[in-house]
Amino acid sequence: MARRKKAQSARDQDPHRQREAKKYDNPIPSREFILEKLTEHGAPIGFDEVASLLGLTAEEDLVALGRRLGAMVRDGQLLRNRREAFCLVNKRDLIAGRVIGHPDGFGFVKPDDGGDDLYLYPKEMRAVFHGDRIVARVTGKDRRGRLEGAVVEILERSTKSVVGRLYSESGVGFVVPDNKRLTHDVIIPSDRLGGAEQGQIVVAEITDQPTKRTQPIGRVAEVLGEHMAAGMETDISIRAHDLPVHWPPEVEQAITAFGEQVPEAAKIGRTDLRNLPLVTIDGADARDFDDAVFCERKPKGWKLLVCIADVSAYVTPNSALDQEGFGRGNSVYFPDRVIPMLPEVLSNGLCSLNPKVDRLCMACELYVNREGKVTRTRFFEAVMRSHARLTYDQVAAMLVEDDVDLSEQYADLLPHLHELYAMYQALIDARATRGAIDFDTVETKFVIDEGGRISSIEPTVRNDAHRIIEECMLAANVAAARLFQRKKMPALYRIHETPKEEKLSDLREFLAELGLNLPGGNKPTAKDYGTLLDAVRGRPDFHLIQTVLLRSMQQAMYSSDNVGHFGLAYDAYTHFTSPIRRYPDLIVHRIIKHILAGGTAADLDYSKPELQQVGEHCSGTERRADEATRDVEHWLKCEFMRDKLGEEFDGTITSVQGFGLFVELDGVYVDGLVHITALDNDYYHFDPVGHRLTGERTGQVYRLGDRLRVKVAAVNLQDRKIDFVLAAPIVAKATPKRRSRSRRRKKPAA
Repeated sequence: MARRKKAQSARDQDPHRQREAKKYDNPIPSREFILEKLTEHGAPIGFDEVASLLGLTAEEDLVALGRRLGAMVRDGQLLRNRREAFCLVNKRDLIAGRVIGHPDGFGFVKPDDGGDDLYLYPKEMRAVFHGDRIVARVTGKDRRGRLEGAVVEILERSTKSVVGRLYSESGVGFVVPDNKRLTHDVIIPSDRLGGAEQGQIVVAEITDQPTKRTQPIGRVAEVLGEHMAAGMETDISIRAHDLPVHWPPEVEQAITAFGEQVPEAAKIGRTDLRNLPLVTIDGADARDFDDAVFCERKPKGWKLLVCIADVSAYVTPNSALDQEGFGRGNSVYFPDRVIPMLPEVLSNGLCSLNPKVDRLCMACELYVNREGKVTRTRFFEAVMRSHARLTYDQVAAMLVEDDVDLSEQYADLLPHLHELYAMYQALIDARATRGAIDFDTVETKFVIDEGGRISSIEPTVRNDAHRIIEECMLAANVAAARLFQRKKMPALYRIHETPKEEKLSDLREFLAELGLNLPGGNKPTAKDYGTLLDAVRGRPDFHLIQTVLLRSMQQAMYSSDNVGHFGLAYDAYTHFTSPIRRYPDLIVHRIIKHILAGGTAADLDYSKPELQQVGEHCSGTERRADEATRDVEHWLKCEFMRDKLGEEFDGTITSVQGFGLFVELDGVYVDGLVHITALDNDYYHFDPVGHRLTGERTGQVYRLGDRLRVKVAAVNLQDRKIDFVLAAPIVAKATPKRRSRSRRRKKPAA
């Protein structure tokens, strides 16, 4: 009886007991409570001692505890030592995180809990692949104060197969991965070649993972072919980055329950917005519509309604659909196809806000005053009916160009669109006051012909309609983040940390050479960046300065710790507006529904550590998608340039490295490398802070942003590389010869 009371007491002390009781019939103490108790204990502890510490004695409790501790070890929260005792993983000595491989053989550990990356020397990378989750031990710091580490334990193997080209030497085959972050060649024994031949592109299944002493071993699971046919580049990228494309049988079975129309029972209890003239505004080629907007004038400003497809009404936690959506993390957009996060019956059907049909939605109502400040917000579940599917070009034509025909066609919607435009202008003014950074960059799109080949590369033109929707989505995302703050609710934020001290130091040194200064002292804000950008906007070296400013910043990611969004100048920001194509948005919807139902932090289905794991995973799938699409884009650009060997183009230096200059061609939007060996009139020294190469004898300087005329010298499809040479010698600039800052050997940043 005393032991049972002790167990009950441990459960009662757990602040997350309500959440655990919702999830399990016989709940045991939560992960957070276990970590708290182990921290108090202060030393490695065996399983029996953990059970005693928590007061657990019943057989079913011990089984559940064993599973929970095992899961905490797999997730990197605990480590099991050689004596089978459990140890805490802490940020100071032991770091759990995801491996980021580099083509040159070294790597980094990106901590699950955020913070600085940990550098891994090539010898530490021998036992792991890019993407593996590990626990690493901090071994020291380098000269610049960056953490170095060693692999302690491999928590999760992420690479089950690789795609690459098969080679053979002395009767033994090996596959060189197409993904350059995978630096291990995979050994293929002669009896596992599966009929593949030298030089073919194959998929190799990993049968033995690498160790510190042995290379990975595999077997040929699929032969893709001799050459890359149209569309093959996407197939290779999909396999190289292990992107899921086929729906599991459980998902196929689950979607048979969905029809084309929203069931009447699902509409009960929701606010009816079907008579409100909500519209979707998207690109002309968009197929799924997850947001609709409506705006009307109010005495002190405007009321804006942002309605988002209610994906959470169909994708329930831990269902087959949910597990598959989590695994994918996001939709992936290739030039020739889309790999959706959810099946098309949802993404293009029930969850797409198609015109003239009923759809379930999550609505965000915002009141915006004349100064562009959001004064009041609320969220609610609703049923809506889109009154029109508009494109960005149509809306811009009506609002900016006063297109008569379109204005007559959509006369009943035009007043609401004009109010939307007026409110947008107030939001833009508020954005400028807030100090969000507005970089002037060019995005491009590929035009694919009927044969699946690239015919041209064109810049995408953003008009005011794009910006209207962007500001509406930003306002709704901020409203969701601030709701979580008001309710003190664990959540998943979209964070963008301030630039690192090392990057700021290099940036200030670069700016000083131009007679410029970044305001803000040691902790500049986005407004300080914006002030500098505005000051140099008319200068001929504006794009040079903008590029260096952009490269000083960190990458945005998902996290349960809110540190704000530096670039957008928000103290709290999340992703709420695209649950069809981003899993974090789906989690945000579920948390909002929990709040609307009167729930508290204690009985939320997600703990903060669980949300952090979701954030880390989705940040990883986002990077995976970026790398996969980038690979395809590079391949398409190489294919596009194959018949242009020997042709000359004008271009701009977009990057300066110790090994050469990257030049982007005018009007073609393709970049290639002028290797340092092609600059054969002198010996050149690399200045990483000044972003330049300087000739030792001539004083010739090649700098980021400089203009060059180049000739296409070589195109390598396999390596996705384009080589240029200078088309004409460049006359040395009339500047006094100065001693250049010689290249320093240093570890690259992640």
